[in-house]
Amino acid sequence: MHKTKEQLLKYVQNFVSLTDIEAEQFALSFEEVKVKKRQFIVQPNFINRHRAFVVKGAFRTYAITDNGQEHTLQFAIENWWVSDFNSYIYQYPATLFIIALEDSTILQIQYVKEQELKNSNHKFETFFRIMAEKGLAFEHRRILFNLSHPAEARYENFLLNYPNFVQRVPQYALASYLGMSTEFLSRIRNKQGNRKS
Repeated sequence: MHKTKEQLLKYVQNFVSLTDIEAEQFALSFEEVKVKKRQFIVQPNFINRHRAFVVKGAFRTYAITDNGQEHTLQFAIENWWVSDFNSYIYQYPATLFIIALEDSTILQIQYVKEQELKNSNHKFETFFRIMAEKGLAFEHRRILFNLSHPAEARYENFLLNYPNFVQRVPQYALASYLGMSTEFLSRIRNKQGNRKS
């Protein structure tokens, strides 16, 4: 089996135990796609027909408001899932942009194939349910933390929990994700740098 699909199956086996036949069936439902830096995999007004598992690389999910302001909703690096999930689940036109921050490799599954997998075996249904529950809980934690903590605490919490992201995402995107201006994030980083020196 291809190395990228072995990586996906290793991840899946953390949540459900698959036989060799089940693992092969699951892996065959995914297609490997190479994505260039700055390439979009989702854009507004087009139905998002895939969910993607990041094998290598980094992605940013964001929305643009009517006044042109960008709001970053998610980052994804290796072993994370990325999609406009509202568009994917309901098969409505997307409202988000998803762009590659680096040259990347993803494994993507079509909506129809995911439904077939879930209908064929309760283990597959369990896996995707666990992914949905984890994603929802993560978003709730993030929203509550951002609402109840000042900017510096939000940045420190991100550093603590996602150190692998910090060097790989642009400062303006990280600032947007944390709900602050780029200038303010820059001041926080400088302040922390001065403390360490």
